[in-house]
Amino acid sequence: MEAEAPILIRLRGAERVFGSGGARTVALAGLDLDIPAGQVLAVVGPSGSGKSTLLHLVGAMDTPTAGRVEVAGRNLAELDDAAAARYRRETLGFVFQFFNLIPTLPVLENVALPARLAGLAASDAQARAAELLARVGLASKLAAYPDALSGGQQQRVAIARALVNRPRIVLADEPTGALDQATGEEVLRLLREVVREAGVTLLMATHGENVVAVCDRMIRIVDGKLAADELVPAAPPGDA
Repeated sequence: MEAEAPILIRLRGAERVFGSGGARTVALAGLDLDIPAGQVLAVVGPSGSGKSTLLHLVGAMDTPTAGRVEVAGRNLAELDDAAAARYRRETLGFVFQFFNLIPTLPVLENVALPARLAGLAASDAQARAAELLARVGLASKLAAYPDALSGGQQQRVAIARALVNRPRIVLADEPTGALDQATGEEVLRLLREVVREAGVTLLMATHGENVVAVCDRMIRIVDGKLAADELVPAAPPGDA
């Protein structure tokens, strides 16, 4: 019998409130959540439901107003600025809706940059970047600049960049929001494949239900509260 994966991300009573008085907005309202290592999780809900806030808390880009957010047993609220930056650099990869590539750098350097910032030698960072770009089907585009690529190709570059530091967690915020449906589905399948190969835990925030099909589990957040938590049936062979 296969052993259950350990819990990597744990939220207990996680609350995030913005403003006060009449301007008070509850983005997350006492969320309890356990996410095992290696799980591909869809975080679904309408705009303003708290999806991005959840990713920001797990990414140590924000801290809860109340409750705890732990990664590998570590309370993220206890990290100082330097430790939080190191956590993001060493533990996380990010995929954004609008790619966030640096337009003045060629594709290879865009992917290698996080590894260079983490202290990897330039040659090693470029070698790792080239390997990842080949994996996402862009081996012929290493010297191209982002504006010469299609939206789908740019998001493939962003996926390679998210994995270059060999993170334990990838956070993807509306990763297909700027793509047409067919390209978005292709990018989703690729993202699932590469994170599975790497054994990475993936959280994808989206308001699009099509993302759910490539995930192991779906949670729905409505008005900052957990409205649903369901395992996603595995697709039949050949449908992936």
